[in-house]
Amino acid sequence: MIHDAPILEYDPTRQALINPDSHITPTDLPEHCVICFFQDILDQLEEQGAIRQLGSHRSEMGHHPIYELPVGGQAVALVHPGVGAPLAAFLFEMIIAMGCTKFVACGGAGVLDSGIAMGHLLIPTTAIRDEGTSYHYLPPGREVAASPNGVAAIERTLQRAGVEYLLTKAWTTDGYFRETPDRISQRKSEGCLAVEMEAAALFAVAQFRHVDLAQILYGGDDVGGLVWDHRDWDKDQSIREQLIWLAAAACLDME
Repeated sequence: MIHDAPILEYDPTRQALINPDSHITPTDLPEHCVICFFQDILDQLEEQGAIRQLGSHRSEMGHHPIYELPVGGQAVALVHPGVGAPLAAFLFEMIIAMGCTKFVACGGAGVLDSGIAMGHLLIPTTAIRDEGTSYHYLPPGREVAASPNGVAAIERTLQRAGVEYLLTKAWTTDGYFRETPDRISQRKSEGCLAVEMEAAALFAVAQFRHVDLAQILYGGDDVGGLVWDHRDWDKDQSIREQLIWLAAAACLDME
C-alpha cells in the first residue's frame, strides 16, 4: 500500500531477499546473550582476561567481536551492538541467526525526570517507536513491548541483589539533537522516564524473530530540566561493570 509516509508501508512478508540465516551458520554460541553498550568495560574485561573472543561479524565499520563471559560455571555470549537502532538491529539479527535466543541488553539513557539520580536503574517495559527500524519488523504503532519473560527475570535478579529500580516506558529516538523541549514534555506526559536510541528496534526484532529480549538502563544525563546536565554519566565505570554482571545473571534466570 502506497502511503504519504513510506515508513508506514509495512510489509509482513517473512522472507526478504537477504535473510540472516541464508549466510550465517548457526554455531555453538551460548543460548544466553548480553547485549552491552559499554565499549570501555568490554575493553577492560578483555584486558583482564575475564572474557574471551569467540568470533566476530564484519561491517564497513570493521569487526564486531563476540565474546564469552563465564558466569558461575555457565557461559554467556557478550556483544556490543553499536549505537543507533539500524546498526543494533543488524547485529542483533546476526547473533540470533548464530543461535542465541535469550537476551538482556544493558546501557545508559537520558532521564526525563531530574529527580532520578545518575546511576539509578530503569527497566523499560515498553518503548515509544520514535525511530525508523521497528517499522520494518512490526505494523505501524505507537509502542512496542519488551519480553515479559525478560522483564520478570530482570526484576527477580535486581530484587535478589537488593538493587532499587523503576519500571518505565522508554522513548526511542533517532534524533539525538532533536530532543526539543516540547517533544520532551510530550514524552514525559506519556509516561517516559528515559530516552535512548535502540530499545524499540531491539524489542521489535525480538518479537519478529520470536526470541526473548529485555533491557536494563541506568540513569545518565538529565534532559528533564531547563538546561541539559551531562552529569558525567558515562564516566562511572563501577555502575557500568555492575550492570553487565546483573544483565548476565538476569539472562541466565530467564525461563
